Amino acid sequence: MNSFEFNKIAASILVALLVAMSGSLLSDILIHPTPLEKNIIPIDLGAAGASAGTEKKELQPITPVLASADAEKGKVVAKKCLQCHTFEKDGPNHTGPNLWGIVGNQFAHAAGFAYSQGLKDKHGKGDWEVEELNKFLHKPREYIPGTKMSFVGIADDKERADLIAYLMTLSDSPKPLPKI
Repeated sequence: MNSFEFNKIAASILVALLVAMSGSLLSDILIHPTPLEKNIIPIDLGAAGASAGTEKKELQPITPVLASADAEKGKVVAKKCLQCHTFEKDGPNHTGPNLWGIVGNQFAHAAGFAYSQGLKDKHGKGDWEVEELNKFLHKPREYIPGTKMSFVGIADDKERADLIAYLMTLSDSPKPLPKI
C-alpha cells in the first residue's frame, strides 16, 4: 500500500469522525430535552430502602430452618465447594481443607493445611458448630476478615441449612438434626 492510499483511508476516518461530532453538536442545539418531574413507573422502597445502606440486617439463627433441612439437597449445594474442598474421610486437602467431620470440629482443624491468619487466630477459640457454620457460609469474608476463601457466600437460609445438614452427615457418628 502506497502512502496515497493510506492518506485516503486516514482522511475518510477523520471525515467520518467530524460528521459524527457535528451531528451530535447540531442535535444538542436543536433539541433541548426536559427531565421528567417524576418517574413513569413509581418504585416504593419503603422503610427498608431508606435504611438499606446504613444498618446491617442481623443474620437469623439457622437452627429452626435446619430442623426441616434436606441433606440430599445439601449434597447438591456442596458441589459448589468441590473446586476447593474434598468431603471423603481422610481425603486430601486442596485449595481448601477436607471437610469430613467439620461440624463440631475446631477452627483450623486440618493438620498441615496453610490457613489464613484470620482462621489461625480463631484456632482454639471455638468449634465449627451449626451457628458458626451458618455465619461463615453466609458471608465468609465478613465473618472471618482476612480469610483466603474467595467464595462469596450463600444468601438463601434454606440452601445454607441444607448444606449444613449435609456437612453434619460427614462424620463417623453424625449428630441428628434438631427437632421442630
